[in-house]
Amino acid sequence: MIDTLPPWFGLIAAGAFGALIGSFLNVCIHRLPIGSSIVWPSSACPYCQRELSWYENIPVVSWVLLRAKCRTCRAPISIRYPLVEALTSALFVFAWWSYGPAPLLASRLVFGGMLIVLFAIDLEHQKLPFAVTLPGIVVGFGFSLFAEPGWMASLIGIIGGGGLLYLVAEIYYRVRHEDGLGGGDPPMLAMIGAFLGWKLTFVTLMLASLTGTVVGVSLIAARRGTMKYALPFGCFLAVGAVIAAVAGPALLDWYLGFF
Repeated sequence: MIDTLPPWFGLIAAGAFGALIGSFLNVCIHRLPIGSSIVWPSSACPYCQRELSWYENIPVVSWVLLRAKCRTCRAPISIRYPLVEALTSALFVFAWWSYGPAPLLASRLVFGGMLIVLFAIDLEHQKLPFAVTLPGIVVGFGFSLFAEPGWMASLIGIIGGGGLLYLVAEIYYRVRHEDGLGGGDPPMLAMIGAFLGWKLTFVTLMLASLTGTVVGVSLIAARRGTMKYALPFGCFLAVGAVIAAVAGPALLDWYLGFF
């Protein structure tokens, strides 16, 4: 039946469903750092605690119609809400266009949603909740049993990704006697390894390190940071993982072509 539908229908449906999922991701982003349940109670204004009506929860549209303010107390509604919803919608459209109705589609959508949550939380709170990364490792390995990268590559990615960052953090601590990485970074890279396999985990780490270095040096050059400025490395891991998932094999072939 799917084959009889026009191509644009699948893309529109994917975008609409992705926006709804993005609304749920916003709930996770808001509640996980403060230890609240992501399923109860219903969405409410964080300032006046009034429960939101259904028409105030329409992704992107409600934020625009309400002019980015609570209908009751007029408190500002962060632009993060429509951005996450729009980004998740775009993720679903791109994934459907790239993979179609295949097992890898579900894997990439779950993975992308987790990366969006981790990116937003790390950017705002400098935290990478174990409530996302640890289940993510299990889910990613589960997907690998019937989709890319295969269970062996996934298992090596889990052990190699998490173990490598843990080793780096331990060496840094013993040499400098201070933390160089957050405690959530190794589990996040292990989660990435579970979904992408060890080869693309290597690509992710290289991209994250490169972009982190560029941003750090730029901040120092602009006198907006110092050598001890704490960058949210989880954000760079998330961006690196997205690039690796989309273009990782080509980047890896290009790199290995020099040897």
